[in-house]
Amino acid sequence: MSEWWYNHKTGEVEEGPQSLGSDRDGPYATREDAARAPEIARERARAWAAEDEADG
Repeated sequence: MSEWWYNHKTGEVEEGPQSLGSDRDGPYATREDAARAPEIARERARAWAAEDEADG
């Protein structure tokens, strides 16, 4: 089973960890999920901000 990574520096999806860890996000189970990495990160950041606001 392959793992997929999103390279923030190049904007490319990689099969397996090919680049520096600081340049990539993952692993993701599918190529499609890895391609959505920036969107997933924004969704998570919004959820965390909402939690912080509710706690504060």
